[in-house]
Amino acid sequence: MASGIRAEVKIDDPADCVITQAAAETSGRVHSVSKSTNPSAPERVTVEFMLEAETQPDEFDVDAELSAIFSYGSSIVYRFDRDLGCGCPDECIERFDCPVVDIRTRGAALFLTFHAPDMAQLQAVIGELRERYASLDVQRLLQSRQDHTEQHLVFVDRSTLTDRQAEVLETAHRMGYFEHPKRANASEVADELGITGTTLTEHLAAAQTKLLDAILDHE
Repeated sequence: MASGIRAEVKIDDPADCVITQAAAETSGRVHSVSKSTNPSAPERVTVEFMLEAETQPDEFDVDAELSAIFSYGSSIVYRFDRDLGCGCPDECIERFDCPVVDIRTRGAALFLTFHAPDMAQLQAVIGELRERYASLDVQRLLQSRQDHTEQHLVFVDRSTLTDRQAEVLETAHRMGYFEHPKRANASEVADELGITGTTLTEHLAAAQTKLLDAILDHE
Protein backbone atom coordinates (compact mmCIF):
# COMPACT_ATOMS: atom_id res chain seq x y z
CA MET A 1 0.00 0.00 0.00
CA ALA A 2 1.34 3.44 -0.93
CA SER A 3 2.46 5.57 1.98
CA GLY A 4 4.18 8.48 0.27
CA ILE A 5 3.82 12.16 1.06
CA ARG A 6 2.25 14.82 -1.17
CA ALA A 7 3.87 18.20 -0.55
CA GLU A 8 3.03 21.70 -1.70
CA VAL A 9 5.65 24.41 -1.25
CA LYS A 10 5.61 28.13 -1.92
CA ILE A 11 8.55 30.30 -2.99
CA ASP A 12 8.08 34.07 -3.07
CA ASP A 13 9.49 35.75 -6.18
CA PRO A 14 12.16 33.17 -7.10
CA ALA A 15 15.08 34.72 -8.97
CA ASP A 16 15.09 34.38 -12.78
CA CYS A 17 11.79 32.49 -12.90
CA VAL A 18 10.15 33.32 -16.22
CA ILE A 19 6.63 32.22 -15.30
CA THR A 20 6.47 34.29 -12.10
CA GLN A 21 7.91 37.26 -14.01
CA ALA A 22 5.19 36.91 -16.65
CA ALA A 23 2.47 36.56 -14.02
CA ALA A 24 3.69 39.59 -12.05
CA GLU A 25 4.01 41.72 -15.17
CA THR A 26 0.38 41.11 -16.15
CA SER A 27 -1.09 40.73 -12.63
CA GLY A 28 -2.23 37.37 -13.96
CA ARG A 29 -2.15 33.74 -12.90
CA VAL A 30 -0.09 30.91 -14.36
CA HIS A 31 -1.07 27.24 -14.33
CA SER A 32 -0.92 24.15 -16.56
CA VAL A 33 2.87 24.23 -16.79
CA SER A 34 4.49 21.46 -18.82
CA LYS A 35 8.02 20.67 -19.99
CA SER A 36 9.57 18.63 -22.77
CA THR A 37 13.02 17.94 -24.17
CA ASN A 38 14.21 17.52 -27.74
CA PRO A 39 16.52 14.55 -28.42
CA SER A 40 18.44 16.69 -30.88
CA ALA A 41 19.13 19.29 -28.17
CA PRO A 42 19.18 17.40 -24.84
CA GLU A 43 20.77 20.35 -23.04
CA ARG A 44 17.64 22.46 -23.65
CA VAL A 45 14.10 22.18 -22.29
CA THR A 46 10.89 23.64 -23.74
CA VAL A 47 8.38 25.01 -21.23
CA GLU A 48 4.72 25.81 -21.86
CA PHE A 49 2.35 27.56 -19.47
CA MET A 50 -1.12 29.05 -19.50
CA LEU A 51 -1.38 32.67 -18.40
CA GLU A 52 -4.75 34.03 -17.31
CA ALA A 53 -4.75 37.84 -17.39
CA GLU A 54 -7.15 40.62 -18.26
CA THR A 55 -4.53 42.17 -20.56
CA GLN A 56 -1.89 40.22 -22.47
CA PRO A 57 1.04 42.43 -23.60
CA ASP A 58 2.53 42.22 -27.09
CA GLU A 59 5.97 41.76 -25.52
CA PHE A 60 7.18 40.66 -22.10
CA ASP A 61 10.09 42.06 -20.15
CA VAL A 62 11.21 38.64 -18.94
CA ASP A 63 14.40 36.59 -19.10
CA ALA A 64 13.27 34.53 -22.11
CA GLU A 65 11.60 34.90 -25.48
CA LEU A 66 7.94 33.95 -25.08
CA SER A 67 5.88 32.72 -28.03
CA ALA A 68 2.08 32.70 -27.85
CA ILE A 69 0.91 29.39 -29.32
CA PHE A 70 -2.74 29.04 -28.32
CA SER A 71 -5.52 31.11 -26.75
CA TYR A 72 -8.52 30.27 -24.57
CA GLY A 73 -10.49 33.50 -24.24
CA SER A 74 -8.58 35.57 -21.70
CA SER A 75 -5.98 32.81 -21.30
CA ILE A 76 -3.00 32.29 -23.60
CA VAL A 77 -0.54 29.42 -23.73
CA TYR A 78 3.06 30.61 -24.02
CA ARG A 79 6.18 28.65 -24.86
CA PHE A 80 9.86 29.34 -24.24
CA ASP A 81 13.16 27.46 -24.23
CA ARG A 82 15.78 27.41 -21.49
CA ASP A 83 18.91 25.54 -20.56
CA LEU A 84 18.45 22.27 -18.72
CA GLY A 85 20.09 22.36 -15.30
CA CYS A 86 19.67 26.11 -14.83
CA GLY A 87 18.77 25.63 -11.16
CA CYS A 88 15.02 26.33 -11.36
CA PRO A 89 13.00 25.25 -8.29
CA ASP A 90 11.33 22.37 -10.12
CA GLU A 91 14.69 20.98 -11.27
CA CYS A 92 15.99 21.24 -7.70
CA ILE A 93 13.10 19.00 -6.58
CA GLU A 94 13.38 16.57 -9.48
CA ARG A 95 17.08 15.95 -8.75
CA PHE A 96 15.79 13.89 -5.82
CA ASP A 97 13.67 11.70 -8.14
CA CYS A 98 10.51 13.53 -7.05
CA PRO A 99 8.69 14.69 -10.21
CA VAL A 100 6.84 17.99 -9.85
CA VAL A 101 3.18 17.29 -10.65
CA ASP A 102 1.81 20.83 -10.48
CA ILE A 103 3.28 24.32 -10.90
CA ARG A 104 1.26 27.52 -10.58
CA THR A 105 1.57 31.11 -9.47
CA ARG A 106 -0.32 33.54 -7.29
CA GLY A 107 1.04 37.05 -7.63
CA ALA A 108 4.83 36.73 -7.64
CA ALA A 109 4.71 33.51 -5.60
CA LEU A 110 5.47 30.14 -7.15
CA PHE A 111 3.63 27.04 -5.89
CA LEU A 112 5.00 23.55 -6.60
CA THR A 113 3.43 20.20 -5.73
CA PHE A 114 5.36 16.93 -5.70
CA HIS A 115 5.35 13.47 -4.12
CA ALA A 116 8.10 12.12 -1.89
CA PRO A 117 8.31 8.38 -1.13
CA ASP A 118 9.00 8.94 2.58
CA MET A 119 9.80 11.58 5.21
CA ALA A 120 13.57 11.19 4.79
CA GLN A 121 13.34 12.05 1.10
CA LEU A 122 11.00 14.93 1.84
CA GLN A 123 13.43 16.36 4.40
CA ALA A 124 16.24 16.14 1.85
CA VAL A 125 14.20 18.05 -0.74
CA ILE A 126 13.04 20.71 1.73
CA GLY A 127 16.58 21.12 3.06
CA GLU A 128 17.95 21.73 -0.45
CA LEU A 129 15.18 24.20 -1.26
CA ARG A 130 15.72 26.12 1.98
CA GLU A 131 19.40 26.55 1.12
CA ARG A 132 18.49 28.04 -2.25
CA TYR A 133 15.34 30.00 -1.40
CA ALA A 134 15.09 31.84 1.90
CA SER A 135 11.39 32.55 1.30
CA LEU A 136 10.44 28.85 1.07
CA ASP A 137 7.27 27.95 2.95
CA VAL A 138 5.80 24.45 3.23
CA GLN A 139 2.11 25.00 2.52
CA ARG A 140 0.66 21.53 2.89
CA LEU A 141 1.67 17.92 3.51
CA LEU A 142 -0.58 14.91 3.04
CA GLN A 143 0.29 11.28 3.70
CA SER A 144 -1.77 8.39 2.37
CA ARG A 145 -2.73 5.70 4.89
CA GLN A 146 -3.75 2.07 4.79
CA ASP A 147 -7.45 2.91 5.08
CA HIS A 148 -7.28 5.10 1.93
CA THR A 149 -7.84 8.26 3.92
CA GLU A 150 -5.39 11.15 4.07
CA GLN A 151 -3.36 12.21 7.08
CA HIS A 152 -2.33 15.84 7.38
CA LEU A 153 1.32 16.29 8.30
CA VAL A 154 3.27 19.34 9.43
CA PHE A 155 6.89 19.94 8.53
CA VAL A 156 8.60 21.40 11.60
CA ASP A 157 11.88 23.18 10.93
CA ARG A 158 14.10 22.40 13.94
CA SER A 159 16.56 25.08 12.84
CA THR A 160 14.18 27.68 14.32
CA LEU A 161 15.30 26.43 17.75
CA THR A 162 18.58 27.68 19.19
CA ASP A 163 21.13 24.99 20.09
CA ARG A 164 20.41 25.57 23.77
CA GLN A 165 16.63 25.38 23.33
CA ALA A 166 17.00 22.09 21.43
CA GLU A 167 19.30 20.69 24.14
CA VAL A 168 16.89 21.65 26.92
CA LEU A 169 13.88 20.23 25.08
CA GLU A 170 15.65 16.95 24.23
CA THR A 171 16.96 16.51 27.79
CA ALA A 172 13.54 17.15 29.31
CA HIS A 173 11.97 14.67 26.92
CA ARG A 174 14.63 12.02 27.54
CA MET A 175 14.25 12.32 31.32
CA GLY A 176 10.45 11.96 31.15
CA TYR A 177 9.56 15.53 32.12
CA PHE A 178 6.62 15.58 29.67
CA GLU A 179 5.23 12.17 30.69
CA HIS A 180 2.24 11.69 32.99
CA PRO A 181 3.11 11.01 35.68
CA LYS A 182 6.46 12.73 35.29
CA ARG A 183 9.60 10.63 35.61
CA ALA A 184 11.60 13.81 36.36
CA ASN A 185 10.59 17.20 37.75
CA ALA A 186 11.85 20.61 36.67
CA SER A 187 14.55 20.74 39.36
CA GLU A 188 15.99 17.39 38.25
CA VAL A 189 16.08 18.42 34.60
CA ALA A 190 17.64 21.78 35.50
CA ASP A 191 20.31 20.02 37.60
CA GLU A 192 21.09 17.69 34.70
CA LEU A 193 21.62 20.71 32.45
CA GLY A 194 23.45 22.77 35.06
CA ILE A 195 20.98 25.65 34.93
CA THR A 196 18.41 27.19 37.26
CA GLY A 197 14.78 26.21 37.28
CA THR A 198 13.83 29.66 35.99
CA THR A 199 16.21 29.35 33.04
CA LEU A 200 14.84 25.88 32.28
CA THR A 201 11.29 27.22 32.24
CA GLU A 202 12.28 30.08 29.93
CA HIS A 203 14.01 27.77 27.44
CA LEU A 204 11.16 25.26 27.45
CA ALA A 205 8.54 27.96 26.96
CA ALA A 206 10.45 29.51 24.04
CA ALA A 207 11.03 26.13 22.36
CA GLN A 208 7.44 24.94 22.81
CA THR A 209 6.07 28.24 21.47
CA LYS A 210 8.11 27.89 18.28
CA LEU A 211 7.00 24.30 17.76
CA LEU A 212 3.33 25.07 18.46
CA ASP A 213 3.42 28.06 16.13
CA ALA A 214 4.63 25.78 13.32
CA ILE A 215 1.97 23.16 14.07
CA LEU A 216 -1.05 25.39 14.71
CA ASP A 217 -0.36 27.69 11.73
CA HIS A 218 -1.04 24.66 9.51
CA GLU A 219 -4.16 23.45 11.18
